[in-house]
Amino acid sequence: MTTADFEQGPAGTPPAGPPAAGTRSDTPYEAIRAIPVRHYGRWVAAVVVVLLLVWLAYAFSQGDIIWNTVGDKLFDHTVITGVGHTILISVCSMALGLVLGVVFAVMRLSKNPVTGGVAWLYIWFFRGTPVYVQLLMWFNLSLIFPVINLGPVYKNNTVDVMTPFLVALLGLGLNEGAYMAEIVRAGIQSVDEGQTEAAHALGMTGGRTMARIVLPQAMRVIIPPTGNEFINMLKTSSLVSVVQYTELLRATSDIGNSTTAVMEMYFVASIWYLVLTSVFSVGQFYLERRYARGSLRSLPLTPWQKVRANLSTLRRPKVAV
Repeated sequence: MTTADFEQGPAGTPPAGPPAAGTRSDTPYEAIRAIPVRHYGRWVAAVVVVLLLVWLAYAFSQGDIIWNTVGDKLFDHTVITGVGHTILISVCSMALGLVLGVVFAVMRLSKNPVTGGVAWLYIWFFRGTPVYVQLLMWFNLSLIFPVINLGPVYKNNTVDVMTPFLVALLGLGLNEGAYMAEIVRAGIQSVDEGQTEAAHALGMTGGRTMARIVLPQAMRVIIPPTGNEFINMLKTSSLVSVVQYTELLRATSDIGNSTTAVMEMYFVASIWYLVLTSVFSVGQFYLERRYARGSLRSLPLTPWQKVRANLSTLRRPKVAV
C-alpha cells in the first residue's frame, strides 16, 4: 500500500483510512427478523387425527351402551378386589420370574456344560409353549400326579396344593423367568469383559464379581425391557381367569354375566387395565431415567418438561439478531 492510497489530513493528524479492527461503525445495522419455518403438514395431520377421534367418540356414543353402568361399577367392591388380585399376582409372578431369570442367565453363561444345558432347556420349553397352555397344565396336574409325595418331608393331595393362586403364580412366573433369563443374559454380556478381568485381578471371586461389578452395570440394559415385561404381565394376568383365579377380568365377567351388562363390564376392565399400565409406565420412565445418569449427555425430558417445551414452540417469539 502506498501513500497515494490515503488522503493527507491537516498537520499533526493521521491520514484517513479504513476503520481500525475492533472499532464500531457509526452506521447502525438493521435488525434481522428470524421467522421460524412453519410446518403446515403437522397441523394438517393433527386436524385429521382429531377428526378421527371425534368420529370414533360419536360412533361409541350412538352405540347401545349403558354408560351409567360403567360409571357405577367402576369402583364396585368386587372390581376393586379383582384389581388388587391382578396387582398381587403380577408383582409376585414378576418377582419369581426375575429371580429365575438371574439364576438361569448365570447358568446359561457358565462354562459348565450341564448347567448351561439345563438353562437352555428351561428357556427353550417355557418360551416355546403358550402361557395359556402352561396354565392349563398346572391346573390339571392332579390328573397325572394325584398325590404330591416328598417322602417324610411333605405329602398331600395335588388338588389341595394347587390352589388357583399357586397355579397362576407357577404359570406366569415360570414363563416370565424364561424371558427374563434372556434379558439378564443380554445385560450381563453388555458389560465389558475388562471389568471382570480387573475384578479377578484384585482377588474377587466369580460370585462377588457378578454381584458387585457386573450386575450393577448391566442394570442400564436390563431395566427398560424388564419394565416392558411387567406391563405386559399386567395384561397377561387376565389369562389366569381360566384357572378360577378371581382377578380383574374374571371379577368383571362375573358381574357382566349376572347383570347382562357384558360389554359395559368389559369397558370397566379396560379402563382399569389402562390406569394400571399408565401408572407403572410412569414409574418405569423415572426408573430408566435414574439409571441413565452418567451414560447420557442429557437426561430425557420428563412429561411435564415435554409439555412446557411444546407450549413454548407454539408461541413462536420473534428473534432479533
